[in-house]
Amino acid sequence: MFETFQPSAIRAHALTADAVSAFLPMRSRLPRWRDISRYVSPLALVALWQVSCSVGLVSTRLVASPAQIAVTAWSLLRDGTLEANLGISLLRAALGLSIALLAGVGLALVSGLSRMGEDIVDAPLQIMRTLPVLALVPLFILWFGIGETPKVLLVALGATFPVYLNLHKGIRTVDPKLLEMARTLGLSHGQTVRDVILPAALPDLLVGVRYAVGVAWLMLVVAEQINAESGIGHMMMDAEDFLRTDIILVGLMVYGLLGLLSDNLVRGLEAWLLVWRPLSPRRGDGA
Repeated sequence: MFETFQPSAIRAHALTADAVSAFLPMRSRLPRWRDISRYVSPLALVALWQVSCSVGLVSTRLVASPAQIAVTAWSLLRDGTLEANLGISLLRAALGLSIALLAGVGLALVSGLSRMGEDIVDAPLQIMRTLPVLALVPLFILWFGIGETPKVLLVALGATFPVYLNLHKGIRTVDPKLLEMARTLGLSHGQTVRDVILPAALPDLLVGVRYAVGVAWLMLVVAEQINAESGIGHMMMDAEDFLRTDIILVGLMVYGLLGLLSDNLVRGLEAWLLVWRPLSPRRGDGA
């Protein structure tokens, strides 16, 4: 009786294994189709936009059509205008974001690792975080002139707060069991910070970096419209004087694409640095 049961059990196990192996590739393909489907609605909106401009529902003097924007972008690429201004904008954003990362991480370490540090650092930063950026522009011009310095510092100012807030929260919410384990192992304060607290707070830091990248591009739009002689914002301001909505929209599209590409870059860095997590960042961040 056992001999007749064993082959059927083996066949049933084989069928189950085949079903699971056939199902797993299908599941692995689902995120790819989901990623593609995310772009269906934007493409449909662009098509509706083009049709509305073509039939005269939307005036092309007020809003350029997608076809006009594509032609204008190609002409700006051919004569080097877009490339030159884009390089200046990227440099400003990179410098401002680098300063923001250094300042945000440093201030979060001071505030998060010490009660006295929090009393000294946190309140002034919370006050500065609520100040309107446009109100600070005249002061930045008076203090730093109209060169590159105020533009870079405006980007740095806006991007510092997301880094600080998220890293501070990550440091203060480290699992107490990890700290108890560090004390049991006899780790020094510096070793505990380096080997326990910072790795545990790394996911929150990377979330802050993602927010900071987005804020950096928003601040750059403001900064490049302040007595700028180059950059995407300067190109858009010149286009406003000549009612060139196509160039303005090209600039906005460049800002949007830069934001998307930089966010994907940070998400890739997040996946690489947080490979030890049980859930990947792609599934865990709800994106």
